[in-house]
Amino acid sequence: MSQHNAKKSHLALSARELFIEQAGRAFPELAQAISDQLQLLSEQAAPPFEIQLYRDGLLAFRAHHQTWFNGVSLAWQKACANSVVVPSPSSFASSVFKTGGTQLELMDDAVVENKILASRLALRVMDLASWELNDLRLRIRELEGSTDLQSNDILRPEVISQHLVTQWLAARLPRELWVRLQDLLQDYFSHDLLNAYHASNAFLIAQGVMPDIDLRPLVRRTPSSHAGSSTAHTNQAGLGLEGEVSVFTQRVLRSNQTGQRRLDGEDALQVTSTPLKRARMRALGVMGHLRRLVGARLDVEIKTSETVLSPGLKQAMAVAIMPSTLSLEQTQLIYADSYITACGTAQLEQVAGRLRKTSNRLKKAASNATEKATIEIVALMFQSILSEERIPPVIRVWFARLQMPVLRVAIADVEFFDSLQHPARRLIDRIGSCVLGFDVAVAGGAMECEIRRVVQVIEQYPDVGRQVFEQVFQEFELFLSKFLSVKGRAARVISVAQQIEQKEIMVILYTIELRNMLNDMPVHDEIQGFLFKVWAETMAISAMQKGPQHDETIRFKQAAVDLVWAASAKPDRNDRAKVIAELPMLLQLLRHGMGLLSMSAESQDAYIKTISDILADAFMSKTDFISPERIGQLAKRLINLEDYLSDEDVGDLPLDADSLFTLMGIDASDLEIITDGGGQFKDAMRAWALELEIGSWFSLDHNGRISRVQFAWRSERKQLYLFAASDGRNFLIQLRRLSAYLHAGLLVPTEDETLTMRATREALGKLDANPERLLN
Repeated sequence: MSQHNAKKSHLALSARELFIEQAGRAFPELAQAISDQLQLLSEQAAPPFEIQLYRDGLLAFRAHHQTWFNGVSLAWQKACANSVVVPSPSSFASSVFKTGGTQLELMDDAVVENKILASRLALRVMDLASWELNDLRLRIRELEGSTDLQSNDILRPEVISQHLVTQWLAARLPRELWVRLQDLLQDYFSHDLLNAYHASNAFLIAQGVMPDIDLRPLVRRTPSSHAGSSTAHTNQAGLGLEGEVSVFTQRVLRSNQTGQRRLDGEDALQVTSTPLKRARMRALGVMGHLRRLVGARLDVEIKTSETVLSPGLKQAMAVAIMPSTLSLEQTQLIYADSYITACGTAQLEQVAGRLRKTSNRLKKAASNATEKATIEIVALMFQSILSEERIPPVIRVWFARLQMPVLRVAIADVEFFDSLQHPARRLIDRIGSCVLGFDVAVAGGAMECEIRRVVQVIEQYPDVGRQVFEQVFQEFELFLSKFLSVKGRAARVISVAQQIEQKEIMVILYTIELRNMLNDMPVHDEIQGFLFKVWAETMAISAMQKGPQHDETIRFKQAAVDLVWAASAKPDRNDRAKVIAELPMLLQLLRHGMGLLSMSAESQDAYIKTISDILADAFMSKTDFISPERIGQLAKRLINLEDYLSDEDVGDLPLDADSLFTLMGIDASDLEIITDGGGQFKDAMRAWALELEIGSWFSLDHNGRISRVQFAWRSERKQLYLFAASDGRNFLIQLRRLSAYLHAGLLVPTEDETLTMRATREALGKLDANPERLLN
């Protein structure tokens, strides 16, 4: 190796070492944040098993967090040393796809779950730091002469994330604890890795490695540039360099300083690939295309810090948003054409025309290309939103009122074009998902009033920026959770369904725990069957109605212990005498418990006779003796049964349509309970089901009939879901069946992209056709 190449290799290694050094600096602060979070969660009101989980997690983390940190550091250092250069594209492909012959094998469930956790973290990192990562990738490629980073390179988000998860489990920290803390972990590590990527880039720039990244030579080397199809070239441009899937999360006006984006960890993320995530990737590609187009038109150096409005634009915007600072009556006069409930097409055209004129005045007042481009892009986005005919005109008027506040945020906040999770985008998308196809005559009152309130709050605080959008977004989410769950007959359905879910889950968990406790005890099969099929439900109903530590619930739990002991062998005369003395009271308590289940007298008599016969046989038995110590352990565990329960053990939640209709007292035609159909599904579909947003619209194909339904409610434990149709019908479905319907295409989202992303795509089409309008 020549001295020149050796120096380049050393620089690449130093950049990686600096990267992992910077990445590890978050550990001390993160340790304190996790401890504080667990302490807070353990002190809040919650089910006993959750409180115990957080308490145990806090103790485990305090005991093992240093082991986790040390393990991660060692794993990162080893991965850094193994981040070798790929000799050629062919050898890289052969190493990645080396799965022939006997190499193929099934992955353990734990491995898949670890990959899911790691890929979620990797997605968050790429959403925030993709531009820094891509710049670093290009510089490393320049140093090493490779086509791309090796699949096991420590610089890849999925690689560094996988080590974090693997070492977490290796340190004997529970996976469930990671899941509960993943929002906190993702937030800390995404920002920490952003800083680490930035530090490595700064180091290489200081060493003279690609201070300025010119994309034009890279674009000419792409395979698509030599392809004969212009359509293929266009599609490729939207996806990134060399046919790679792009993830563009940089602010649209930093484009002339960044390289192309690629979805790092595409293979690793397949385990969580859902239509929602694929739509998100497409959306990021659209944003990247827009960013490149803007970069091609701007010749100024774009700063990466927050932008300060130029004096001329600041003054012009103050005039443009002045009505928002006036009283409601004054605002109505200024917006006379747009502020009417029964707004029509003519009024909307006037509003759109007024906004277009305002945008033109702002562009003239802007002093630099950055501000002009941002004004034009936001104007085109809102032009698209206002032309969406599926949104009622009165709602589009309120969207129009958001253009100036959003423009102010887009200019001042560097993250508006940087992240799909920006609160301004999320608010518009959330409202849009609820009102597409919105029937004003049926449900317009409360929804329109809430949207009006949201817009007016934003207008009243023009200088607060993204914080006001964050606040009203949370308030709108809370409104949706209440509004959709109290409409029409849905309120009664939801109330009973919540109770049914709680009861059924407790029955399942009680049954599982009873099986575990009696697994190695010599208990008669008929007694086991009675405890599993009948008594577990009795204890669950009592715990739900009166509480797990209520006197009656404890008596039911003790009855299970007494029954197990009474049915075992009784070689001792005193034990037999005790059973004979307590048997009438035990049988009476069993009848009372079966009465809670509305069991018929005939069924109760049959169970009592079977139990009596088994107890009589136990008097004659000389084997199957259960010691008093084991009975004592069983009693202690049963009394505190809730402390040992975990929702992870819950499988398919059964739904009994007949019992539901009886409990609710409603006509069966008002509610359809979906208990079959859909077939098998993948884990990704379950993940998608858990991510569905309340208020979103879907097309439901059930029993050969297609209905347009709105997602109205999700139960507290996320086991039951309610979809409401505009004709008053409601569809109740449990999680596994919902996942199967999503997998089979029987439940399909009405929209496959968000409102702001559709607006961005249409704005991009207009800019592609006429790029000059960006600055003119």
